[in-house]
Amino acid sequence: MSQIPFSELGLSAPVLQAVTESGYETPTSIQAQAIPMVLAGRDIIGSSQTGTGKTAAFALPIISKLDAPGKLRCLILEPTRELAAQVEDQFHKYGKHTGLRPVLIHGGVGYGKQREELEKGADVIMATPGRLLDFMSQGTISLKDVEVLVLDEVDRMLDMGFLPDVRRIVEQCPKSRQTLFFSATIPPAIQTLAAWALRDPFEIQVARLGSAAETISHAFYPVAANQREDLLLEIMRRTDFKSVMIFTRTRMQADQLAATVKRQGEQYRVAVMHSDIAQKDRTKALTDFRNGEVDIMIATDIAARGLDISCVTHVINYQVPENAEDYVHRIGRTGRANRDGDAFTLLSAEELPYAESVERLIGKKVERRKLENFPYTYTTLIDEDPRSQARMRQFLSKGKSRGSHRKF
Repeated sequence: MSQIPFSELGLSAPVLQAVTESGYETPTSIQAQAIPMVLAGRDIIGSSQTGTGKTAAFALPIISKLDAPGKLRCLILEPTRELAAQVEDQFHKYGKHTGLRPVLIHGGVGYGKQREELEKGADVIMATPGRLLDFMSQGTISLKDVEVLVLDEVDRMLDMGFLPDVRRIVEQCPKSRQTLFFSATIPPAIQTLAAWALRDPFEIQVARLGSAAETISHAFYPVAANQREDLLLEIMRRTDFKSVMIFTRTRMQADQLAATVKRQGEQYRVAVMHSDIAQKDRTKALTDFRNGEVDIMIATDIAARGLDISCVTHVINYQVPENAEDYVHRIGRTGRANRDGDAFTLLSAEELPYAESVERLIGKKVERRKLENFPYTYTTLIDEDPRSQARMRQFLSKGKSRGSHRKF
């Protein structure tokens, strides 16, 4: 797509001034496609890889349309507190010359301060579904004047079980509203929700769904399950990383792994992020990681998508994600904004079906690597004989059909 400047997209003068002051001249692909359509009042389904400027794609035209302070006219739903806070920051940044009041609503903190902010008046609310419904049930928030509804990271909201809450919220918005869906992937459940909530939507798709950024070098490291931790630590010792995100499947694993890494010495500055951690500590961990005060973030999938963390040089998956799409989201934490990045995934035999699902999704084989001089114990995954791996696949497929897979 041609590099049309922001000045030719129809944005208001105050928004263009803020964009210029931020140092931006040309929009990303999703911004160039979405901004004129949002300004024209069209409903939108937008899908793009993480790190493509999706928030500005809806924030800039919405601020232009709202123009000046008034009443609550825009609602933005986000699946996590961090994403909602990030969107609030963007609205302050791009709306600073308009006088518009964005207000952040999410759980994990007390109601008092948020209620005070709402009483001062809000033009835009960015919220997580649960806390928003609480304020709605108390009569503190009414959605009767909402003109623009944004459902951001919709696939993640559905993964987290928010679909019933989202439907209740949408039903309280005027039918005449403009509705914008943004999601990294568009599974069938989202298509069903979109058919119910949107009117003749304009569809935008940037990059092939399920693809990984071309700037990311990624590889699987086969290892016996009982050596997973040792291999991770050895990879870290041999890797010249500036900042690394390590993803685990569960909160307990994140805590345990953080304790193990911290015991290796003061050269590792570690933060942990998952849903059991207090909101103020999650906020501090994210801020410290962005600022370089922490160089290792160990997290669950709560940090896998949407968050604007541009400094990540390496991503390590402690296990292969059970959901192949989560693999793309996780490794997308690095290689952002056309920078190079590396992503390593530790692969044990029982995870082979997940690894093959990843390869089907991204449409190519992921390189298998062995760490030189690491004292590997035997595993069929590093056996050169393809017959051994074939037998392992057969064994795993039988186990899966018997329902041996457990969800944590």
